[in-house]
Amino acid sequence: MKADLRIVPDFEMIICPPAESFRWNMHDYPYFRAKWHYHPEYELHLTRTTSGVMMVGDYIGEFEPGCLVLTGPNVPHNWVSDIEPGKLIRNRDVLIQFTPEWADRVGSFCPELGTIKPLYEDAVYGVQFLGATALEGRRLLAQMGSAHGAERVVLFLQLMIALARNPAERRRLSRLAPASSQMELPHELDVAMRYVLEHYSDDIDLSSVAKVCGLEPQAFSRFFKRQTGHTFARYVILARIYAACSLLTQTYRPITEICFEVGFNNIANFNRQFFKICGRTPSDYRRNAHKIGTQARSDPFREIRAYSAAMAVGEKV
Repeated sequence: MKADLRIVPDFEMIICPPAESFRWNMHDYPYFRAKWHYHPEYELHLTRTTSGVMMVGDYIGEFEPGCLVLTGPNVPHNWVSDIEPGKLIRNRDVLIQFTPEWADRVGSFCPELGTIKPLYEDAVYGVQFLGATALEGRRLLAQMGSAHGAERVVLFLQLMIALARNPAERRRLSRLAPASSQMELPHELDVAMRYVLEHYSDDIDLSSVAKVCGLEPQAFSRFFKRQTGHTFARYVILARIYAACSLLTQTYRPITEICFEVGFNNIANFNRQFFKICGRTPSDYRRNAHKIGTQARSDPFREIRAYSAAMAVGEKV
């Protein structure tokens, strides 16, 4: 059964913590990001509880508790639970999201991991896992929630190997051919994101950016939140923190100096926002990065820029 292709999916911006290679998350339902949407990342999605209807690409079908699905880059998807109005389902979803670049690096690490590649090729249509594969996938995905650092990366490898092991226990969902290129962003969103990436260290006024986008401030604010899941102010903070992470890793410049260079106007707010996003203080972040020999990011906005299809043609993100 085909979906109504006139229903245009919203773009969702995925922000992975700077010190992590992929994002593990759990959320309730209803949830403001649980909607018909797409993003450039792969997503492994587990619906822990409730039944309802899932939409993946042009596929519409029922799901039950324990439904485990892998969607590829830019495959639209949504899970709608059949629940009473006003009811909240705690921790309905568990998921991981990772970029195609990370998937390629993992697959090319050694020849033995080449067996994962067919799984990624199937994922561009969306695949549901069945039988023992689904059981093992659910176990490993849940286990990742309490793991950190290298242990979480090892579990990721185990998870992908388990999911790829038996092709007979996965089924393609969508009949649409995979997109040959990245879906374009709405023009106004692309303009706004470009502006932030170029002016993050300056005072950024929402009204001015809205004017550049050709929108009234209130309309722009609603548009940006609906498209990205973040308020405009939150996105500016994320851009500044990512720039700070790059400077902390690449240099030994004083943290106070970095604070003002990336656009914060007081050190207390910088420390507070940094801890909320990175889970540690700036000094701890720098100490850990240097201790483990983290490679400095040549571009602090590498992940963020991946969401702007019109940026730097041919740039590898």
